[in-house]
Amino acid sequence: MNIQQNKNGSALTVALEGRLDTMTAPELETALNSALEGVEELTFDLEHLEYISSAGLRVLLSAQKTMNRQGSMKVLHANEIIMEIFEVTGFSDILTIE
Repeated sequence: MNIQQNKNGSALTVALEGRLDTMTAPELETALNSALEGVEELTFDLEHLEYISSAGLRVLLSAQKTMNRQGSMKVLHANEIIMEIFEVTGFSDILTIE
């Protein structure tokens, strides 16, 4: 998986490419832990994300909980496969998806 971060003031965009699964979720979790301090607006761009597992969903949920305390979070460009996973797991009701 490839993680690209773009910080602009208190806004952070995280673009994910590839598969967010048991093997790659810890990498994203580590990247977010060091990047979220002072962030008030977090955006995940999932345009190039092919798959997300329960481990990946856990990282997104953790990020959402953090951002509930310090700002807002949204998810952009989720493809049909990712959207179906969000809908089946109820994440479509938890996350702001545009």
